Amino acid sequence: MSLTKPVADESMLRNALGDEGFDELAEPPNVEATRAHPLWPQIVKNLRAVYDPEIPVNIYELGLIYKVDIRDGLDGKADVFVEMSLTSPGCPVAQEMPGMVQGAIFPVDGIGNVDVEIVWDPTWDPSFMAETAKLQLNMFT
Repeated sequence: MSLTKPVADESMLRNALGDEGFDELAEPPNVEATRAHPLWPQIVKNLRAVYDPEIPVNIYELGLIYKVDIRDGLDGKADVFVEMSLTSPGCPVAQEMPGMVQGAIFPVDGIGNVDVEIVWDPTWDPSFMAETAKLQLNMFT
């Protein structure tokens, strides 16, 4: 897959679209998540701070996060299970990415355990990207 130089960063897109318009376009189409959980907004905010070092778009908007299951534990803390993929099986950060995702979620106040699993089904493709990611990468549909 060939990517071009980003044409816009997040702040430029927020200025152009406004926060509400940006938030709608920044949501990838295929994420299965426990959105009603009170910790979801902070978890997704932290996931948006994790980047694939080869692509200047965060892993959430890139569509690499397939599932975020948040369950309240008996200890009063929430346990989080994440299924994610990578842009290709040969991704140079394949070994580090689960730890990067854990490191982003674990500091959220109220989190207990964080488990991250790399999955290859379905195979990631650019249709999984949020519209904002496509704009940033000059990949218009």
